[in-house]
Amino acid sequence: MPPLAKDLPLKVESTSLMQQPKTFFIRTYGCQMNELDSEIMVGLLEKRGMQRIQDEEAADLLLFNTCSIRDLAERKVMGKIGKLGLKKKKSLIGVTGCMAMAKKETLFRKLPHIDFVLGTNNISDLNSVLDEVLETGKQSIRTDNQFEENLDYLVAKRDDPVKAYVSIIRGCDKFCTYCVVPYTRGQEVSRPPESIEEECRRLVQAGYKEITLLGQNVNSYGKDKPEWNCLFHDLLYRLDKIEGLERVRFMTSHPVDITVELMQAIRDLPSACEFVHFPMQAGSNRVLRKMHRIYTIETYLEKVALLRSIVPDVALGTDIIVGFPTETEEEFQETYDRFREVGFSVAFLFAYSARKGTPAFRWKDDIAEEVKQDRLHRLLELYQEIAGADRQKMLGQEVEVLVERRNRDEKHLKGRTRCWKNVIFSGGDELIGTLQKVKVHSYSHQTLIGDLVEGKIPSTLELLAN
Repeated sequence: MPPLAKDLPLKVESTSLMQQPKTFFIRTYGCQMNELDSEIMVGLLEKRGMQRIQDEEAADLLLFNTCSIRDLAERKVMGKIGKLGLKKKKSLIGVTGCMAMAKKETLFRKLPHIDFVLGTNNISDLNSVLDEVLETGKQSIRTDNQFEENLDYLVAKRDDPVKAYVSIIRGCDKFCTYCVVPYTRGQEVSRPPESIEEECRRLVQAGYKEITLLGQNVNSYGKDKPEWNCLFHDLLYRLDKIEGLERVRFMTSHPVDITVELMQAIRDLPSACEFVHFPMQAGSNRVLRKMHRIYTIETYLEKVALLRSIVPDVALGTDIIVGFPTETEEEFQETYDRFREVGFSVAFLFAYSARKGTPAFRWKDDIAEEVKQDRLHRLLELYQEIAGADRQKMLGQEVEVLVERRNRDEKHLKGRTRCWKNVIFSGGDELIGTLQKVKVHSYSHQTLIGDLVEGKIPSTLELLAN
């Protein structure tokens, strides 16, 4: 059995000043899971007695929590950290996240001025790794393949006072041929339901109104622990019983694991928001097979139809990749037609880019970049057409909005509907963190604009009391 990366000898000496750091700066790249991991690391460092500051130049410790899902994300991080190596080094530098898992010790060769590398499965080791660097003056790396299930989620220090992310499952077992996640996050590991309930209960007690359940594939929750007798829909029913929890969202889903029981839970539970991220990825069966998506477009569309029959007002989100190796114009047109047929409310659209370490990386990237961009542009235009028609339908409607913060223009408040639509309206700061009714009268780009309807929407707790 080969040694773990953390057991490999490292020859490069750290150039950092070996004194206890008092302040830290953290920059987060990538997905919501990375944002949550950063919040946990902030909590761990503050527990150590360190202070978070926003001045990168003045911080004693710089943490870069990285993403590997796309080449552009990696290049941004490498460029940013590389520039720090050109300056006189004053701070300790740590690289965490998916790029740490993907590149491991090669990061020390490319960025010799960094002090430690910490993988996605080793967040709880942050302080011990920092101690090791301070005591030995040498670089340190910990990138275990197995997730440490004893991670203390309750230590997370959250920036948002209204909404919170809660991790329920880590890793992915699907192995889509274009995706690095199974290699950077490892196999699926579910978190005990009692631990999730306790964290959610504490968040509600602290004033949080909305919780988003996170996982690379939330719908697989509990399948790795059959003895718990708690699958994803069961977890939603348990969380719905928490008094004062107004809204529950979840992401991301895999179509194969979206069940009828889950659809019924969204219909029946007051806290479950009527929005499902339902990634199609492609509309061609041959391309789906090449992606190893393990469903056909026919079964995908059948589930969409079933979900809409059970939850008529549901809004659907999707991910789409265009220009996947060998994709023909006819196959792209299938994706285009299926996109129009479903009418997604939210879409994340990408031109394919090869990721080292994935099966697809071995294939010839045979679609010209200008062809990829043309297909992406056409799909974006369709998305804007569908989204515009959707927003037009909202005019004159009253929607429930969770007020999150002041808008950037400082003139309006901003929040989201249950179906994930952005809304701005005029109102005082005392409304932040409350549910309000807003009547939509117009929109700008992807944001609905409305007026506050007199009379606050009663909370779940208030409804129960009555």
